[in-house]
Amino acid sequence: MPTIFSRIVAGEIPCYKIAETERCFAFLDINPIAKGHTLVIPKQETDYLFHLDNNLLAELMIFAKQVALAIEKTVPCQRIGVAVIGLEVPHAHIHLAPINTLHDLDFTKPRVKLSAAEFAQLAQDIAGNM
Repeated sequence: MPTIFSRIVAGEIPCYKIAETERCFAFLDINPIAKGHTLVIPKQETDYLFHLDNNLLAELMIFAKQVALAIEKTVPCQRIGVAVIGLEVPHAHIHLAPINTLHDLDFTKPRVKLSAAEFAQLAQDIAGNM
């Protein structure tokens, strides 16, 4: 059975897409720890990031860097925090989140609430900075 992320890539489930390439996809996390929190995934369904072949892993990281720089241009912050947890969805993914302190990358804190219009505008703004 396809993961929720594979279904998003296939267009079966809507998302706030930031960017995509032939093998990578980026979209806003709908339960963000910060405004601009984005997920970067390989289109290939693989459960664990370090099971990706070296070429795809390198391509995914370079794509994540491009997305992170676009987020940084869009959302005021000191850095873009990067986290790979990999337990929530059985599909390799990288979290990119704007941060100003170490504690901003805490996945146990209350989530940021945005309206559908705010998500859509944010995705458009980040995509425009790619």
